[in-house]
Amino acid sequence: MAYDRIIRNGTLVDGTGADRRIADVAIKDGRIAAIGALSPSDAAEVIDADGLIVAPGFVDCHTHYDAQLFWDPLASPSSNHGVTTVIGGLCGFTLQPLGPGAADYLVPMLSKVEDIPIAALEAGVPLNWKSFADFRAGIEGRLGINVGFGTGHSALRRVVMGERAKGGHATREELEQMKALLRAALTEGALGFSTSNSATHNDHLGEPVPSRFADHDEFVALAEVCRPFEGTMVEIQPGLDFDEETARLMSDMSVASQRTVNWNALFTISMNADFERLLERQLGMSDYARERGGRVIGLTVPIPGQAHVDMIRGCGAFDTIPGWEPFFQLSVADRVAALKDPACRARMKADVAAAAAQGVRFPTTLEGTGQRQVLVESGATPETRRLNGRSLKEIGQETGRGPLDVLFDLGVTDELRTLFTFTPVGEDEETYRKRLALWRDERLCVGGSDAGAHVETIDTFNYFTRLLARPVRELGVLSLEECVHYLTEAPAKLMGIKDRGVLKPGAWADVCLFDAATVDSRPVETRHDFPGGAPRLFAEAVGIEKVIVGGVTVMDAGRPTGALPGQFLERGRDTVTVGVA
Repeated sequence: MAYDRIIRNGTLVDGTGADRRIADVAIKDGRIAAIGALSPSDAAEVIDADGLIVAPGFVDCHTHYDAQLFWDPLASPSSNHGVTTVIGGLCGFTLQPLGPGAADYLVPMLSKVEDIPIAALEAGVPLNWKSFADFRAGIEGRLGINVGFGTGHSALRRVVMGERAKGGHATREELEQMKALLRAALTEGALGFSTSNSATHNDHLGEPVPSRFADHDEFVALAEVCRPFEGTMVEIQPGLDFDEETARLMSDMSVASQRTVNWNALFTISMNADFERLLERQLGMSDYARERGGRVIGLTVPIPGQAHVDMIRGCGAFDTIPGWEPFFQLSVADRVAALKDPACRARMKADVAAAAAQGVRFPTTLEGTGQRQVLVESGATPETRRLNGRSLKEIGQETGRGPLDVLFDLGVTDELRTLFTFTPVGEDEETYRKRLALWRDERLCVGGSDAGAHVETIDTFNYFTRLLARPVRELGVLSLEECVHYLTEAPAKLMGIKDRGVLKPGAWADVCLFDAATVDSRPVETRHDFPGGAPRLFAEAVGIEKVIVGGVTVMDAGRPTGALPGQFLERGRDTVTVGVA
C-alpha cells in the first residue's frame, strides 16, 4: 500500500486561514503524504470524514500539564477538545530540575500557585529525577499527545539557593550555577526559560515565589542563556502592573536572548472603559520592546471563562487582595476565628476599599459595585446551599448587610468551604467583535488556557470548542477558517513548533475531525478522578469525532483508543528559533 491510511470525503481547513475545500488526506509513517483526490485502494485503512471538517490538531501554547502527564498521558480534558500539542513548563513553575530537598518546597508551591490538589501530586508524581533529561525519560514514550516543556526560574533558584531562594539576592556564583543548570536543561531538550514576577504568584506559605525575589539583571542573564540554543523560547508572567519597569524587563530579556518573549495573559472578560486603559498599557509593552530592538507578544484568552473560588485556597483571587496576605497565612481554623472578630473584619474591609480605590477590579466586584457580581455557586452546608446561584449583594440587601459581611458570614458558617463564581458576561456579539480585533493584532496571539492548572478553579481549557461554537456558528462574527488558524498555525508559529499546526505534505499528521454544525463544549462538572480521588473541573466535548496524533487515532467519538503515539518535543529537533525580527 502507498499509504497507511487516507481520510476521505472531508472538508479540509488547513490551518493557514485559506478557504476550505473538499480534499482527501493521505498519511504515511506519521506524516501527511499527500492531499487531493486519492484512491481508497491506495491505503490500508480509510477514515470516512463525509460531513466533517478535517483540521490540524489544535495547539495549546500555555498549559501546566507537567505533573498530570505522569498519570494522564492524554492530558485530558484538552485532548477531548481536539488538542494534539501542548506546551508546559511555564511561569517558572516546573518540577525540573530537582536537587536535595527541592521537591519538598516545589511540590506544595506548585499545588498552591497553580491550584493542583496536593493529594494528586503526592500520589501521582514519582519525583525520582534530578535533571531535565531524567524528567523527560519519565514520560517520553508513553504520551498520547505531543508535549514540550520550558525550565522554570523558581525551580532553578530553589535548587541552587535553597531557602535563600526566597528573600535573597543571588550571588555571582549562584547566578552562574543557575545558568549552568538552565544550559544543561536546554542541551537535554528543554524548550527554553520561563519565569514570573507577578504579585499574584504566592506559594503555599503565603509568600512570594522564588522568582519574584530576582533582580532585573538575574532575569535578563537567565534569558540570555537561551541565545545560542536553536529553537528556544522565553516566557514570563508579568502580573497586571505593566509599568515602565515591566516594559523594560521584558524588552531587555528579548534583546539579550534575541528571542520573542511571550507573556501570559490578556483577559477579555469585560471590555469596558477600565479594560481599554489596561489594554493600552499591556499592548504598549510590545511597542516599547520593538523600539529597542526586541519583540514581545502577549497571549489573549479568547473566551470569558468562569472562575470557581473559595477562601480556603484563595484561588489567586481572595489571596491576592493587598492586605489580605496575612489572613491566608493562618490555618483554616484561625481564619474562621478571625472572621468572627469585628476588628479583623474592619481591617479586611478597609483593604478591599483601598484596593478598589486603586481600580483593582476584583475588590470592586466584592463590594457589589462592579459589573460582575460574586455568586454563591455551591454552599457546603444545608444552610448555605439554599443560597446557591444568588449574589452576595442580593443576599446582603435582604439581610441588611453589605456584600463583604455576607462573604465573612458564609466563611464562618461553611468553615471557608463555600464555592463562589461570578455573573457570566462577555458572550455577546459586540464583545466578540472587539475580541476579534485583538486576535488580529500582531502584538497578541490566542492562547493562555492554563489547562492542567487551576483544576478546581478555571474552566478555560475548553476554549477551542467554545470558539468554534459561539463566535463562529452561533454569532457568525468569525469565519471557521480564521478561527482554526488561531487554534493551530498561529500558536505553533509563536512557539516555533516545526511541521505542526497546518495540514500540508510533510507535516506531522496531527488531525482533528469535527462536525461544524454541532461542535461545542458540554457544561463543566467536577470529577474526582485524579490520584487520591482529588477533584478537578472537566467538560466533555460535542462534535469532536476523531483526534489523530502522528497518524494514529487517540480519541474516537470522545473516547480514548488506548494508543500513545505522542512525541516529546525536543528543542531544535522539533522547534525553530522565533527571533526578534
